[in-house]
Amino acid sequence: MFIKVWEPWKKPDAFVLTCCFYFPLWFQYQRDSEPRAPSCQEHRRQPLNMYCVQDRQLICGLCLTVGRHQGHPIDDLQAAFVREKRTPALLLARLSEQRWAQVCELGEQLEEEKARCESLLRQDRQEVEEFFVSLEEVLARKKRAYLEALSEAAAEVAQAYEPLIHRVKELQEEQLDLVSLGSSVEDEDSPLVFLEKVHQFRDRVEKFIRTPLPSVISLSVTPRAAAYLQQSWPAVTIGSLEQAAVPTLCCSATCGGSSSAETEAEEAQPIRTRWDVWRRIPLAASVALLVLPPLLLALWANPVGGASLCFSFLSRLSQSAQALSADLVTSVWDALVAAEAALDEWGSQVKAWEDRTHQQILDFLKSLAKKG
Repeated sequence: MFIKVWEPWKKPDAFVLTCCFYFPLWFQYQRDSEPRAPSCQEHRRQPLNMYCVQDRQLICGLCLTVGRHQGHPIDDLQAAFVREKRTPALLLARLSEQRWAQVCELGEQLEEEKARCESLLRQDRQEVEEFFVSLEEVLARKKRAYLEALSEAAAEVAQAYEPLIHRVKELQEEQLDLVSLGSSVEDEDSPLVFLEKVHQFRDRVEKFIRTPLPSVISLSVTPRAAAYLQQSWPAVTIGSLEQAAVPTLCCSATCGGSSSAETEAEEAQPIRTRWDVWRRIPLAASVALLVLPPLLLALWANPVGGASLCFSFLSRLSQSAQALSADLVTSVWDALVAAEAALDEWGSQVKAWEDRTHQQILDFLKSLAKKG
């Protein structure tokens, strides 16, 4: 069996015709099989061979010169990919070093402050229970009113601390989410998608770091139950028990507690004018109220010495006022409690101003460090 071999030199015309027919087809096949760069959708047949740094997308030459990307900074896609490859690791390091310890410490401080205030309220509740246990039916309404005030104070404590604790937990969850997102960004292989995710990740991290942390507030429960009961109620008789005052508790650092007789008998009485109240105060009460401004001025000028002087004078005044009526003792004590609460409010405002000033200085130094 013989195999016939094609000998083109014997038929040159046929060889030329064959080459002329098959060579264009072969060239077209080779050109179609080569990978092509993506083309621009706005400019036909223009390859997307440049990376716009501002818009973070591939563009063509016409987009840069006459299109909507005119004047934008450009870069090589692979070079930008290599340059930003280490960015997620650096951002994760900033998260781990700067914020986690602060957030955790802040959460612990808030929990401790809440537990402290709740412990104070539980202690006051127990003291109130012990004080009113000997008086049964007559003291039932007073006991119930005081416990309701403590419950309202506990609600104020929860209302003050729960949003802060919830905010801290949100910050913790957000930081954990950012850590997980940073790990997922590192595993991205597509340069374009990677750069977009890095940009979004950077924005979220910067926004998270710029977010100010809530301040730890320290509430004071005023007036304290033990001190108030020992000062106000020993002078109360059984006949005047219905008119005995139940304090209005305050758990805010910016408000002062003042005692008010919120009883059923006073609610039934008509509202009296200030002049009527002043006329019904005895002469000794007027003298005591005239002495109060110098005491308050001394207490404001010297909080430590003034406070000791004020309470020393107060103890002597209480001894000399045993013969006065229960209304006089209650009115003088209410005025002193209001003055003490006003001083507490002033001190809290000064402390809040110091905290805000310190935070603004820290933010200014951080901005200078970033610009440098």
